[in-house]
Amino acid sequence: MSARPPRTRPVRKPVSNTPSWVAPLAVVAAIALLVVAFLVVRWYTTPLPPAPLNVDATSQVLSSIAGLPQSELDAVGAGSANNLIKPVSGTPLTGPNGHPEVFYLGAEYCPYCAAERWPMIIALSRFGAFSGLKSTSSSSSDVYPNTPTFTFHGATYTSQYVDFASVETTDRNRNPLESPTSAQQALANQYNTSGSIPFVDLGNRYAISGAMYLPDVLSGMTWAAVADALAQPSSPQAKAILGSANLITAAICKLTADQPASVCSSSTIQSIEKTLG
Repeated sequence: MSARPPRTRPVRKPVSNTPSWVAPLAVVAAIALLVVAFLVVRWYTTPLPPAPLNVDATSQVLSSIAGLPQSELDAVGAGSANNLIKPVSGTPLTGPNGHPEVFYLGAEYCPYCAAERWPMIIALSRFGAFSGLKSTSSSSSDVYPNTPTFTFHGATYTSQYVDFASVETTDRNRNPLESPTSAQQALANQYNTSGSIPFVDLGNRYAISGAMYLPDVLSGMTWAAVADALAQPSSPQAKAILGSANLITAAICKLTADQPASVCSSSTIQSIEKTLG
C-alpha cells in the first residue's frame, strides 16, 4: 500500500486587533507634526520686521539717499542691476503738468516692489522732489520677508521735467489701498502681459516688469543701514540699488531730451542711454 501523504493544515493569518482606521490616522498625525515643525522653524528663522521710522528719521534717510553725490552714482554705473528696461511703442504718456509721465504699479506687501522703490526714489529725486513718503516693509509671510522700503501711498512728487503717478494696490497685510484707473490698467495689460509687479511705464517709451535686483541684498537691514551702505560704492547694496537708479535715470533722460543737463550729460548716463534703444 502506498503511504498516505501527510495532511497539511492551512496557515492561519494572525488576527489583528488594530482597527483599520488607525494606520491612516497615524499618517495624518505624522504629516501634521511635520507641518507644525515647519511652521515653528519658519517662525524662528523669519527676521522680525524692522522697527518703523518716525517722521524725522524717515526724512533723514530720504535726504541721505536723494542727496548722494553724482560722482558716486557715476562710479557705480549699472553696477549689478539687471537691465529690465524694454522699449515699447504707444501714444506718448504725459501727466497732468504736460510732462512725460512715469507710472508705477505695485503693492506694499510685495518684496520686489519694496526693492524697486529704492532706486526709483533715487532716480526720480534727480529730476524733482518727493513729499509724504513713509517707511514700511514688505509682508512677513512672503518671500524675502520684511524687506525695508518706503511706500508711494499718500506721497506727492513735483518736477519741472517729469510727472509721476503711482498705485499701491494693497498694504503689507494685503488689505486694499488703491486701484488703477482704466487707462492705467490698460497700460499694464498691454505692456505687462505676465501681470507681475512692480510694473513701471516710462512715458510709453520704456517699460519695466519686476525688480532690477533681488531683494535678498536688503535682508535683515534697517532703512538707516541701507542708506549707510549706499554711501559706499563698493557695497552690494550700492551696486544693486544705485546701478538700478542709473538705468532708470538714463531712461528718464531719454524722455526729457536729456534735461536737466546737470544729470543727463553725465558720461555714465550717456553711456547707459545708448544701451536702451
